Amino acid sequence: MTPPSHKLTFDEAIRVHLMIWNGELQSRIAAHFDTNSGRISEVNTGKRHPGSRQAALNILTATAA
Repeated sequence: MTPPSHKLTFDEAIRVHLMIWNGELQSRIAAHFDTNSGRISEVNTGKRHPGSRQAALNILTATAA
């Protein structure tokens, strides 16, 4: 029996958004976090960890300033 895939934290969801915006494929992001691409898609669409997109955007704007 295989162990369940990793459950993403809010901080990891922020990293997921940053990785997507950096052009990384969702399948590779999923492999990086040892989860499936469906969880990455849920983060990307806001179904999982709402608010993480805005937090990621805040990080981008803070580092660009």
